[in-house]
Amino acid sequence: MNSERSSLPILSHADGLAMSTGDFLLLAGRILLGLIFVRSGYGKLFDISGVAATFPPRGIPYFMAWISVPSEFFGGLALIFGFATRYVIGIMVIFMLVASFSSHAYWNFTDAAVRRAQDTNFWKNMAILGGILFLFVTGPGRFSVDRWLAKR
Repeated sequence: MNSERSSLPILSHADGLAMSTGDFLLLAGRILLGLIFVRSGYGKLFDISGVAATFPPRGIPYFMAWISVPSEFFGGLALIFGFATRYVIGIMVIFMLVASFSSHAYWNFTDAAVRRAQDTNFWKNMAILGGILFLFVTGPGRFSVDRWLAKR
């Protein structure tokens, strides 16, 4: 957990709050980030062949569904529990980049409503990517399997 204080003294109250609640907020953040992947991946787990059929039109080999779907679901669970967090984040960064540029390439759509929806999904994914990069730097926090294993 980063214990740096802000550079401005007027912001010191927020620093104290951040330092006193940091591990709980890292847990909450991990749960929220992980739930995105678990919810999206859960339904796909039961129809990987159907998901795979949508890959070639997007320029992704069919077999990649058998890697991406379990990565999405189980990677989300690992984030929630804080297990192998920094390694899982490496996988999730790749997943997010491929998903964003293959499935939400809004610049390829001409219909305004579809383009707007894909634009929203693309930038939502970029925000999620930002969140998991922050988690890579901070680590999973005290309330995590990683921390529990490190103490053993």
